[in-house]
Amino acid sequence: MDLAVGAVITVVGIDALRHVSDRRQLPIAALPVLFGVHQLIETLVWWDLQGKVSSCTGDVAAWIYVLIALTLVPIVVPIAFLVLGTGRSRRLGTALVLAGTAAGLSHFASLVEGPVGKRIEGHHIVYNVGLPYVEITLALYVLACCVPGLIARPTSLQVFGVANIAAAALLVWLDQTAVISLWCVWAAISSVLLNVYLRRTDHREVAASSQ
Repeated sequence: MDLAVGAVITVVGIDALRHVSDRRQLPIAALPVLFGVHQLIETLVWWDLQGKVSSCTGDVAAWIYVLIALTLVPIVVPIAFLVLGTGRSRRLGTALVLAGTAAGLSHFASLVEGPVGKRIEGHHIVYNVGLPYVEITLALYVLACCVPGLIARPTSLQVFGVANIAAAALLVWLDQTAVISLWCVWAAISSVLLNVYLRRTDHREVAASSQ
């Protein structure tokens, strides 16, 4: 599934970049590409656990996958929304960037201390990282990744925020071990909404310029 999702979302992301009409849109347009490549990386982790590639390849892929998921994503998502400038409160947007940065740096400190454990459990991969203060950093992570969409004015961006916070809450309730792997899959799929936003914005500007 990761290979298919990753390939499709990467293509969606490339299409999103094609519809950028303002440089402030570049970070938000790049998110689907990031999410798509992220899923392609996890494909290597699956192949390692299934004996299709070397354990060394799988270990490196797992470390990079978790690095993106736990460190990069909570930092770049709120920054992308803040740069876009469609939020109702710039002060709140800045606070979310700080929250994501705090969570990301805390997670990074844990990653550099030791290897990333991984195993298949059902239809997802469980990653063992050993995060300190996980309740606090997870709360900051969810706020940083989901609230920027909720406070955005465009409807498609609001739906992106609602979809991701609902998915995160559901996964935490059902199975906390699945959060890293399955929420990232859902975030990748829901990033199609970012493409929808850019397409609509591009079409409106084209229509306005033709009048």
